[in-house]
Amino acid sequence: MTHYEILMDIIDHPRPHHVLVEKPLCTTVADCKKVIDAAKSRPDILVQVGLEYRYMPPVAKLIDIVKGGALGQVKMVAIREHRFPFLVKVNNWNRFNCNSGGTLVEKCCHFFDLMRLFVGSNPVRVMASGAIDVNHKDELYDGKVPDIIDDAYVIVEFENGSRGMLDLCMFAEGSKNEQEISVVGDTGKGEAFVPESIVRWGKRTDGREGVKTLQAADDRIKYDGLHHGSSYLEHLQFLSAIRARGEKAPAVNLDDGLVSVAIGVAAQVSIEKGRFVTIEEVMNE
Repeated sequence: MTHYEILMDIIDHPRPHHVLVEKPLCTTVADCKKVIDAAKSRPDILVQVGLEYRYMPPVAKLIDIVKGGALGQVKMVAIREHRFPFLVKVNNWNRFNCNSGGTLVEKCCHFFDLMRLFVGSNPVRVMASGAIDVNHKDELYDGKVPDIIDDAYVIVEFENGSRGMLDLCMFAEGSKNEQEISVVGDTGKGEAFVPESIVRWGKRTDGREGVKTLQAADDRIKYDGLHHGSSYLEHLQFLSAIRARGEKAPAVNLDDGLVSVAIGVAAQVSIEKGRFVTIEEVMNE
């Protein structure tokens, strides 16, 4: 919830500088759009959004496979995140929608960004079902019980007819993998598993026996750490854009940040309203 005001101050500062802002870009679509408008007046600075899941080695390998055409035209993307509950943060800010924009904005913008990247198209409408089923119900902060959801299904429809689906559960510590990503095209299928760092892909014509498997790694990562070294690779991409002196755009730009937030906002509204929500609807609010 601090991103908007800080970004506006930084963008307005007269000295030349560049900005890497953590996800989500902002917690509302309106604030994201104001940041984009402000940045347009500063062509001398670069602003990159921290959607670093793109750089996890198994995810990055799957992106390469998809973009290389090995799976044909992507029709379906399914992302499952089964993990532990939200950790305790400073002043427990992440326990309330008013601070985070909601779980599907603050946490899941990563996955909506990946869906859009895989399908190569913009979202049209979103349908979601979710609730507060297990976590944080017995917590109390300044007399208030947390209101963030801890599980959800989200369906995203894209302009080119592709579909994405998120399966989120934040009380699933008994999982071998925290993230499982499946991308299916008209000629093949690819999968990535984190933290196993395994990637599998194959052609329909080759059947089960033709599926390839590899252990994804990146020699530039010396210590995996949280997010498996992706934050380091993200910084390398940012540095490369800076050194290109305006000839290279940020790898993840402000429009990417806006759309990832808009999908999350639409999903939160869909749960509240119990209906499909169009991206146009949330973009015009």
